[in-house]
Amino acid sequence: MAGWLRVEAPPPPIHKPALEKEALRDVIDLSLWAGQLLLQYGADSARIEETVHRLGTGLGADWMDILVSPNAIAVTTSSGIEFRTKIRRVVAIQVNMQIIAEVNDVRHRVTTGELDRVGVRREFERIDHLTRQYPRWLVAIMVGLACAAFSRLFGGDWPAFIITFAAGALAMRLRQILAHNYFNPLLIVVATAFAAGMIGSLATTTGWSAEPQAALAASVLLLVPGVQLINAAQDLIRGHLVTGIVRGVTGGLVSLGIALGLVLALRLMGLGGL
Repeated sequence: MAGWLRVEAPPPPIHKPALEKEALRDVIDLSLWAGQLLLQYGADSARIEETVHRLGTGLGADWMDILVSPNAIAVTTSSGIEFRTKIRRVVAIQVNMQIIAEVNDVRHRVTTGELDRVGVRREFERIDHLTRQYPRWLVAIMVGLACAAFSRLFGGDWPAFIITFAAGALAMRLRQILAHNYFNPLLIVVATAFAAGMIGSLATTTGWSAEPQAALAASVLLLVPGVQLINAAQDLIRGHLVTGIVRGVTGGLVSLGIALGLVLALRLMGLGGL
């Protein structure tokens, strides 16, 4: 009976040596850098908080308090009696899963003791200067093929496939050019949807395809804000209400921009709709 009532003693707490002011400042700078990269390139709020916390504590801090907003991240780190608070703004929100994977790999190497502060800074400098894995023309072709494949899934025939490929590839190339010249993101969406709708409407105006609706619907799929909407749902479920609502509204505005561009194209081509 005594054995049944035996309670294991909790493990002794791990006491870290207190960091000096300069070391603590370095830790918060690196942690903010990681959070900025994740927020800028499409990570959800829970992943950002976990990565920043594990990175900071892995580099020697006692605790990290993180606040993630739609376009900024604030961090307070403490060690002993010292603490630091910093905030960093993120101007442009993009999607790049390679950078998210690289930052997560750095965090894992920190928690296993493989990297110190010097190594983390060196890795983040490398990540910051990563170039595109694929040339823009190849991305445009692959996006066109993806849209064309969806046209077949939607019941389109081979003429619709060819038209959708041309619409998707050319619209993606236009999107790349406008983004390279720093146009407003919503304006880019409207212009890209308009170009895709103009080319996709050829399936109707020329009579080449028996299923022209499939070409029109699939030609704008490259603009669907999948990452924003998924992140919005995850943030709302996990209690990050402000960030989730903003991301959801952003996804809704992108969807409205797609609809506006398509409507303009269809009106100009004299078509009634999908």
